[in-house]
Amino acid sequence: MEAKKFVPVMITPFNLKAKVDLDAVSRLIDFYLAAGVQGFFANCLSSEMYSITEDERLELTQHVVRHVNGRVPVVATSSFGLTINDKAEFTKKINDTGIAAAILITGHYANVDDADDVLLRNFEHMFRLTGNIPLGMYECPAPYKRILGTEVFKTLLSSNRFVYHKDTSINLENVKAKLEVVKTASSSFEFYDAHSPNAMYSLQMGAKGMSSISGNFYPEVLVWMVNNANNPEKQEEVKWLQSEITRVDPLIHIAYPMSAKYFLRKRGLPVRTISRATALELTPEQKKTLDEIHDSFITWCERLEIKPVDVEQLMLPKYPLDAAI
Repeated sequence: MEAKKFVPVMITPFNLKAKVDLDAVSRLIDFYLAAGVQGFFANCLSSEMYSITEDERLELTQHVVRHVNGRVPVVATSSFGLTINDKAEFTKKINDTGIAAAILITGHYANVDDADDVLLRNFEHMFRLTGNIPLGMYECPAPYKRILGTEVFKTLLSSNRFVYHKDTSINLENVKAKLEVVKTASSSFEFYDAHSPNAMYSLQMGAKGMSSISGNFYPEVLVWMVNNANNPEKQEEVKWLQSEITRVDPLIHIAYPMSAKYFLRKRGLPVRTISRATALELTPEQKKTLDEIHDSFITWCERLEIKPVDVEQLMLPKYPLDAAI
């Protein structure tokens, strides 16, 4: 049975001055690894990548690569800049941090009303400017969500430049069609679904793994899902867990990534509810909903005999979360 992977889309912890808190990033990496993740997606939308500077994107990615220290692969978004030349230059810089693949946002290579031939021409230009750097595709919701049709996806794969795809199409028929294309791709190409309600289905259809925001709440549960989705002896539990993940998924998206920061803090991690992407605080009702989802998470672990990460054993710094640092 092919090994599957869960790859979290990392959040960015900030200190009280809204500066990137690299020590908290290290503790977060330790937490993810203890949960059993098999990779990291750094500098992504969950990381508030549009709200940090170019230097911070590089520093953050470099820190993740160094702290992970080769234990699992790290990928990171690279397609920043006004022109294709700018995007290529930043791709070279972030590739130099030691990432396994530089991820290109599909919405960065064509305007919302441009035809697919514009997108393909711009990707070809990008290929010429980036040598043999391993690349990935990311149907990021911002600046707008550019979902790749099957033929465009097939054309891009035929370039032999891509090793990674993070799919956000949500529609299972679209996922299935792309996974049919992947069957003819290189064995090194990895397809990840970002939509937690698809987890069981996309994994059973051949996806390499999942890369969803739910991993910033309960990564142990997603690791269990990718490890067991194709296990014939666990299908009853898989279906039950899928229904539970699907039930709470719309709720964890509310006020994200603040919701994830609250949840991780509740789990004992030194992550403050500070965001550059939003200045809004969670409402008492939103906190209550997240508290209830935490209760559900404990129930899932008990039923499936999943051991939640013991954060205290990760040797976290002992400073109080409200203290200035």
